[in-house]
Amino acid sequence: MRNLYYIAIEGPIGVGKTSLANLMANELSARLVLEEFDENPFLPDFYKDPERYGFQTQLFFLLQRYRQQQELRQVDMFQKLLVTDYMFVKDRLFASLNLNEKEMQLYDTVANLLERNIIRPDLVIYLQADTDTLMKNILKRGRSMENEITYEYIDALGQVYTEYFFRYQETPLVIINTNNIDFVHNENDLKEVIKYIRQPISGTKFFNPVSAL
Repeated sequence: MRNLYYIAIEGPIGVGKTSLANLMANELSARLVLEEFDENPFLPDFYKDPERYGFQTQLFFLLQRYRQQQELRQVDMFQKLLVTDYMFVKDRLFASLNLNEKEMQLYDTVANLLERNIIRPDLVIYLQADTDTLMKNILKRGRSMENEITYEYIDALGQVYTEYFFRYQETPLVIINTNNIDFVHNENDLKEVIKYIRQPISGTKFFNPVSAL
């Protein structure tokens, strides 16, 4: 992994991005930067009334993540690897699902200006899971603000992610099917994921692991 400095982990709600980022940072002695979703004051209202609170929610996330991305430029001399549980483009994917046409035009105007100053990851890890698995994970973690999330919303979000990464070519990409593994509770699964990521990667690679006993 000597050629990697910045690894970004992406995927839909409930797929395990933050869990994997935490575990990888611990295993690889990396600097960890997590998205601060719980600081968005509009998010609980958005889940109750997406049409009314979508634009405020997305704009807050956009500006918050931009601030975080600027902080990534501060090099830590003691940690040569950086792991985040999101990409900056994440907000645009959610916005495309949550905003109407006029709101999206205004959002794009702001986002296009900010994206010029974003650091590109050296490697992106896209975690995939089917909608049933995502809903089960969301229910299991029990965040009160997520009680209003519908199966239809998660299914549509999964399609947005799939379409985006189907065309993605900006950096090396690893797509991991997480339906049949549990890297949080199964140490062997985590080791297999990290072992795969340690390989030199160019282009897009697909990893379809099965949980090891």
